Parts: sequence; C-alpha cells; structure tokens
Amino acid sequence: ATTLDEYRKHIEKDAALERRFQPVTVDEPSIDDAITILTGLRDRYAEHHKVDYTDEAITAAVELSARYIGDRFLPDKAIDLIDQAGARLSLRTPNVDEDALRQRIVELEEAKEKAVADEEYERASGLRDEINTVQSRLDGNADAPDGGAEIQKVTAEHIAEVVSRATGIPASQMTQAEKERLRGLEDELHRRVVGQDDAVRAIARSVRRSRTGMSDPDRPVGSFLFLGPTGVGKTELAKALAASLFGDESKMLRLDMSEFGERHTVSRLVGAPPGYVGYGEAGQLTEQVRRNPYSVILLDEIEKAHPDVFNTLLQVLDDGRLTDGQGRTVDFKNTVLIMTSNLGSDIISSKSGALGFVTGNAEAAEKPLRDRVMARLRESMRPEFLNRIDEIVIFRKLDDGQLHRITDLLLEDSRKRLESKGIEIVFSDDAVDWIAENGHQPEFGARPLRRSIQRAVDDRIADLILDDVLAEGSRVQVGVADDELDLVVT
Repeated sequence: ATTLDEYRKHIEKDAALERRFQPVTVDEPSIDDAITILTGLRDRYAEHHKVDYTDEAITAAVELSARYIGDRFLPDKAIDLIDQAGARLSLRTPNVDEDALRQRIVELEEAKEKAVADEEYERASGLRDEINTVQSRLDGNADAPDGGAEIQKVTAEHIAEVVSRATGIPASQMTQAEKERLRGLEDELHRRVVGQDDAVRAIARSVRRSRTGMSDPDRPVGSFLFLGPTGVGKTELAKALAASLFGDESKMLRLDMSEFGERHTVSRLVGAPPGYVGYGEAGQLTEQVRRNPYSVILLDEIEKAHPDVFNTLLQVLDDGRLTDGQGRTVDFKNTVLIMTSNLGSDIISSKSGALGFVTGNAEAAEKPLRDRVMARLRESMRPEFLNRIDEIVIFRKLDDGQLHRITDLLLEDSRKRLESKGIEIVFSDDAVDWIAENGHQPEFGARPLRRSIQRAVDDRIADLILDDVLAEGSRVQVGVADDELDLVVT
C-alpha cells in the first residue's frame, strides 16, 4: 500500500516495475461506512485502554473528525480520536495498587478458611466472591460495580475534548446546542460592535447558512467586503466574529494588503515556487491557514493590493482551497474571509442624517448611496472578483448616540483594569458625555475616543498610582467640574 504521490514518484515512472502491479485505488469511506469500521474496532481499543466506548462516542469521532480535521482522511483520523480519548481517560483513572490488592486477597483467604473451620459456609461463600472480585481487579478485567473497579466510559464529550486540543476550538462550542448559539449570534456580536446592524445581520446570515448546511461546502464559511470610513467598526466586527465562532480573538489572521502592492511581493502570500528566491519559505497566508484552519482572515485595505493578488483570491472564493509554493493544498473551507476597503468612504461620510436608524426615508435613500459606492468599487475591482464575494457590506457613519455607547464600552475596559488592582472607579453621566464630546472627530470615527480616554483618564490614574494617592481599596469618582474632567479619590 502506498499513497498516490509516492506511487507516481517511485513506481509509475519505472514502466518495468509498474506493469508488475495492478493498482487498486482505495477511496475515503463515507460517514456511515467509517462508523461501521470504528464499531468493529471498538472492542480492540476498549481492551487496550481498559475503557468502554459509547455509541455516541463512535459517532462523534467520525462526525467531528470529518467536520474539523480537514487535512487527513477517514477512518484514520477518527481512529486516532478514539485512541487518544481512550488513552486520556485511562490515564485519568486512578492506578490500582497491586500490592494492596494482593494483601487484601491474603486477608480474605485467611478469613474464608476461618469461616469454613467455624462452619460458617454462607459467610465463606461471600468471602469467596469478594476474593474473585479483587482478583479480577488485579487482573485488570474488573467489571463489577460492587467492590470492583468500574470501567470508565468514553463519551462524545471526551471525543470533543480531543478535537478541541487539536483545532483550538473550545469543546463546549462543539457540543452545545448549535441552534441556540446561532440564534444568539447577532446579540453576541452587538455586545462589541455598536450600530452597523446591516453588517452584523449579513455576517450572521452567512454563518447560519454554513452551519445548517445550506451553503456550498466547498467554499469558505463566508466572504465579505467591508466598505466604509475609518473607525466605524470593520476590524472590531472581524475580531468579535473570531471570538464568537472560534473562541478567541487570536483566531483572526490580519494582513495589511498595502504590503502586497508590488508584483514581486505577491508570492509572499503562498510562498515562492521552485527555482525562485525564497523557495521553501512559508507563505504568509497559506501557512497561517494551514496551521489554523478555523480562523477569520482579515485582508485590510484590499484595494491597495497588486492585481495578481485578486487572481490568487479567486481560487479561494470559488473552491475554498489554495496551493502553496511547495505544492501543498491548503483548505480554506472553515475560514471566514473578510476584506476591508476605504473605497467610497467619502461618499458614505458625506451622507447626512441619522444613518444608524432605518426609517422609511432612510431605506429609500439607501439604494442611491449603495449604487454610487458600487460604481466607485467597479472602477477599481474586476466584476469576476466582486461576483464571487458573498456580501458587500457598507458600514455607516456613527451618530452621536452610538459614539456615546462606544465610550461606555471603552470605559468599561478601564474599569476592569482597575478592578483587577482592587480599585473601584465610577463615571458619572456627565463624565461620559464629556469624554464622548471631546473625543469626537467625525472624520476618524470612534478611534479618537480611545485616545481621549487615555489622555483624560488613564494618564491621570497612572500618575495617582505612582504618587501613592491610589492604592488597593481606593475609590475614584469621575465627574465634570468647570468644563473639565474631575477625579475625586476616596
């Protein structure tokens, strides 16, 4: 038995050797066939690890490996799961103290002999059964719950735990009710992203389609182009999605596409081909996805990339895969691809009115705005690229109410940092209004708010800590006095 690659490398090119063999291609089994195979192997692994496997564990091993382990094949990857799960559970089970068991058998034998001598045959019979039970524990074949070692059962949760260690996805996210989590996805994203209802809905729709099997399984989970001015939440939504879907913000891969504006830099995405300088070095995009196949990919300022980059991305958008410079196929089917662009941001920024609220007039005004933005987009990007994107999402300019809510979220971060030091800080409504108003710069969105908080609050708190004015157990009341932010320590 050999792989196709090794067959071509060592056998196929030697005609004299090849004609002496009859190739038999063995395809990957289906889900049902793989479950049948693992059911047949169950007793062998159960005996080896001294555990038992539930039917749910066997089914979970096949289904979870098929869903979450894309670079290997059934039944091999499912067999590895039940093997690892059995080994982990076996190691958790307390080891039997053999010396203690042997001593117990000696004591029971003496007690049995005494019972026989005293003609207490019923008691002797009970002692004999107990001796057999302890002996079976010593032999590692115990299955009696009364006095014997109870065999541990490998469940679907144990399988999910092994998959979690391999993929980095929390096991709880795989075993909890999928419907419930998907229904609450929009609320989860809105906890971090203020406004931008259309963008959040578009993301949630795409994820639901993928999770319910209504989207093409051979394409990424979703592909989006985010348009809008700076500081309106494009990057924050990508981070929130990574945390919600894959359990951690670190599951977001960010590439600044301005670094790929020249033709010779394009190969850095997938790695240089053989014969070129840099061959053997990992591609910045393909290697990251190969190591973290469950991630959100953020391609920032996509309009600054060289046209050849768009040709490379066509394969990802169409087939959910990409071949790197070393000929390895990288699977993008479990990624969410998000591209951002500032194209048309001047049109969006000049749009007047409360864009964060959908009214009848706002809906009527939305189409002309979108048409103008799309016209600008088509001037820079080819139709075949735009047509492969699931949704083009326009991020609206933030209004005063939304900026106020963002200020609250940012101040909550400061509260948590001080809380970890045992210091309580309370912001009055006037203080929040003052920070939102003084940090508001319409052309830069919400980003100036963070700088405003750093200058007006964080820097002053740092000085108070260094001057020993603030210590564990202190309380800071932040208000406004004489049109300035006022900090009172109690």
